[in-house]
Amino acid sequence: MEHTFVSALLLMFLMADPFGNIPVFVACLKSVSPKRRAWVIIRECGIAGLVLAVFAFGGRAFLDALGLSQAALSIGGGLIVLLMAIRMVFPSKEGVFGETPFGEPFIVPLAVPAIAGPSTLATILLLVGSDPDRILEWLSIVVITCVGSAAVLIFAERLQNVVGERTTSAFERLMGLILAAMAVQMFLSGITDFIKTTF
Repeated sequence: MEHTFVSALLLMFLMADPFGNIPVFVACLKSVSPKRRAWVIIRECGIAGLVLAVFAFGGRAFLDALGLSQAALSIGGGLIVLLMAIRMVFPSKEGVFGETPFGEPFIVPLAVPAIAGPSTLATILLLVGSDPDRILEWLSIVVITCVGSAAVLIFAERLQNVVGERTTSAFERLMGLILAAMAVQMFLSGITDFIKTTF
């Protein structure tokens, strides 16, 4: 599956799922001073961007070291994306990442795995593996995704109070449905690539 800039950006943004992470961030930052919350969110999004960038640069070497083919990555990535989509459409009471720790969070669980989780890491590996020559394009998508996530999450508590929890939940489920369709396409593309390279 060849991704355009827009489709790759949409996929990465959906995988980062800033709207779905609003309840997680609100819960984690309850004990943090309101004056520090914006700084903590920016810091965590920056760390997540750094982790994704490292995976972008080392993605090809990582795949080669593990002996993974592009077809395997596409199928595996599609399965991870599908699981993420299912959690978005059918959320649990504990949330995607379980219970959140008290105090000011650092790296876990906000930067990793809320933003730079298995789904986004698999996505950046998939993008770089599909076309390594577009590395700057993929990095710009990482930057835009992290900046956009930070913008959404900085106003997360206010946004949730304005639109209401039911609207936020409905929007997350809608994004989950879109993500499920993209996951199926990734899975089918991986099977197609496997058949082409095997037979």
